[in-house]
Amino acid sequence: MPMNVKPIPTLDDRINEIRSKTADIVNEWILPNESKLWNLRRNGEVSDTGRRQAIELREEIKEVVWKAGLWAPHLPKEYGGAGLGFLEHAYMNEVLAYAIGAASLFGVVAPNSGNQSILVKYGTEEQKEKWLLPTIDGEMESGFSMTEPHNPGSDPRSLDTSAVLEGDEWVINGHKWFTSNGIDADFFIVMARVAESDEAAKRREGAMAQFIVPAATRGVNIVRGVGVWGRPTSDHCEIRYVDVRIPKDNILGRIGEGHQAAQDRLGAGRVFHCMNSIGQMWRAFDLMVERSLTREVHGGLLKDKQFIQGFIAESYIDIQAARLMTIHCAEKVDQGLDGARTDISAIKIAVPAAYSRVVDRAIQVWGAAGVSNDLPLAGMYLGARTLRLADGPDEVHKILIAKNVVGRYESGESWDFGN
Repeated sequence: MPMNVKPIPTLDDRINEIRSKTADIVNEWILPNESKLWNLRRNGEVSDTGRRQAIELREEIKEVVWKAGLWAPHLPKEYGGAGLGFLEHAYMNEVLAYAIGAASLFGVVAPNSGNQSILVKYGTEEQKEKWLLPTIDGEMESGFSMTEPHNPGSDPRSLDTSAVLEGDEWVINGHKWFTSNGIDADFFIVMARVAESDEAAKRREGAMAQFIVPAATRGVNIVRGVGVWGRPTSDHCEIRYVDVRIPKDNILGRIGEGHQAAQDRLGAGRVFHCMNSIGQMWRAFDLMVERSLTREVHGGLLKDKQFIQGFIAESYIDIQAARLMTIHCAEKVDQGLDGARTDISAIKIAVPAAYSRVVDRAIQVWGAAGVSNDLPLAGMYLGARTLRLADGPDEVHKILIAKNVVGRYESGESWDFGN
């Protein structure tokens, strides 16, 4: 079933055009070819011919995307991107996420896309030439190395990976895991604490900074791909940095900007993750309703059963509420309003929870097929649960919301839900 995307009367023509063009490509090129593009329903077994055809089709779709002016929406035009504004990109994401793997065919591949945005903002011209442009051209892969197994990922200020300046080199020591794209990365953006010594960093002394670390540097030891959700491995790696020496010029931005750079990445990313979740909820909803129209059970169609009617109504409510809440937040972020931080935390809690419920109902309606590889629902279900941890667990965001609300009341002002 194609995604039903019509112009939204309250949006400007530019955003409606982006949504429409994106939907046209998703409906015409990606949805009908999902199995061929990603070798689905084959248990990972594919012939050389099938693999070659999939690659050729992907490249053909990328060319269509580029001609439509939608390639790399997160990048400025001077770097070959579409140069979309924040709100334009957010609205595009809900359409893009409807189809499996569509974002990668539009040049949005994590963690490269996030790293590219950080390099655009904080990188020197030399760093952009050496590291940014090759990732844009597909000649290099990158990883993001921040989380540590012995420190809480929800508190980046607890990180103790050290960066000690010795002459014209930074010496980095630390233990990371869940470093994204760790297997294929040509370089990592590593969050570390600039300190006088490794011992000082362990005492949490020194300011945060981000560093560009080539993967082939001596002392970069990839321990393993961390297995997730019962799979034996993944491209999220555990890495030990042991006396890793990099040039002094490989610091990204200034000392003390590391935490802000991470927040720049994560703040926008949380909104985009939520809009992605809306698109996937939309797909799950369509699959659920479509199934209810055709599946006969105990002498009647599922659509006529009250339990299923309840599912449809509840999922409709979940999607509408999550979508409007996310758009409200995105508008605040786009306008640079101070209250956006509270709303970012709110959608980070509410949307993955709604996403889980919507997908869970769709699986229930599809029965055994819902957990099979024939449908995208099982992958969505795991993704929704993971989002409750990624970019900050629910509990941390609840604390932040309560702190901001209570602070407002302590200052003598009540909360204004109209803004």
